[in-house]
Amino acid sequence: MPTTDPLVMPIVKWVGGKRQLLDAIVPRIPEHNMYYEPFAGGGAVFFHMQPAKAVINDSNEELINIYRVIRERPEELISLLQRHRERNCQEYFYEIRSLDRDGEAYAGLSDVERAARIIYLNKTCYNGLFRVNRAGEFNSPWGRYKNPNITNEETIRAMSGYLKRAKVKILCGDYREALKGIRKDSFVYLDPPYMPLSSSSSFTGYTSSGFGPDQQMELKRQCDLLNKRGIRFLLSNSCCEFIEDLYKDYTVERVPAKRTINAKADRRGAIDEVLVRNYELDR
Repeated sequence: MPTTDPLVMPIVKWVGGKRQLLDAIVPRIPEHNMYYEPFAGGGAVFFHMQPAKAVINDSNEELINIYRVIRERPEELISLLQRHRERNCQEYFYEIRSLDRDGEAYAGLSDVERAARIIYLNKTCYNGLFRVNRAGEFNSPWGRYKNPNITNEETIRAMSGYLKRAKVKILCGDYREALKGIRKDSFVYLDPPYMPLSSSSSFTGYTSSGFGPDQQMELKRQCDLLNKRGIRFLLSNSCCEFIEDLYKDYTVERVPAKRTINAKADRRGAIDEVLVRNYELDR
């Protein structure tokens, strides 16, 4: 495997991020010629692996815009982030957060301005929790951090360099579209919005639409289609009876995880998750 750049790492905190699970996930990834991640999110696994050929996708337009801007216009992005850093305070945070309440004004923002806004809000909002309401408006509160790393120049430049060097297709849309045309020598890592463990807990707040039992069952159907074609997949999800029963025909392993992002502090900490795969591990 080619040497990876340690400076390439997630640029934003993301609900359900996999940095805490890399030690469990990475050794389970088999050899492959093409890497697919249809629910890219913060990209902890993708940016750790830094595959030479990949397709990444997410339904969150703001997130995908960040990745595209980092690849094409890193210096402009850094310049705008420096401006946000200089003005950072509680009043300024809410001023920037409120921009998406005015549809006309928000539509006038450039792609770079939108990317800088989301990174700034992510670095300064409470607990790094990217959350939108049903109208799609960012609604996480001010985080009161003393010295947040808003500009993060090294990571942006390193990520830009990697995305330019590698053959990475960056898509925004339905995960099923991202899997179209996939070849047998590919590998798919699936990290969907997790099945909520209770009626009051959900990892679906990063978009204005949910991902409930029906969507989980449709995802299982897509996994079955991959399996029939001989395409290897690894899937992360909640450790619960629904998911374990849904994927009972595959290898389901429980792994301990530590969640650092949740709106409620008592729901952060150690919790089991599951990894589902359709292949044997190389020993």
